[in-house]
Amino acid sequence: MPKHPMLMPRTFALLQVVSLALFVGACATVVPPAPAPAPAPLPANREPPPPNVNLSGFPLPYRQGYADGCASATGGERKDATRFAGDGNYRMGWMDGSALCKKH
Repeated sequence: MPKHPMLMPRTFALLQVVSLALFVGACATVVPPAPAPAPAPLPANREPPPPNVNLSGFPLPYRQGYADGCASATGGERKDATRFAGDGNYRMGWMDGSALCKKH
């Protein structure tokens, strides 16, 4: 027989409360924040910002594709899927921009 008969029920009750708290805490879920939306591709008639390479002899769709590809390499994907599929200059510029900006 234990020296303190009330010590056993208190210890058991405390153990139950701690176990319940740990169980409830383990069930909590943390929802990660939603990723930032990717910036929109450049409109077909807008001059892109100047890149770190000389593209002055290339057509506008190539320069726009280059800018979108470079932006995709350093952040969220920025691509005009319709132009990528149908405009060879935009597609080649996008692929070049993506490849060259990944190296930097």
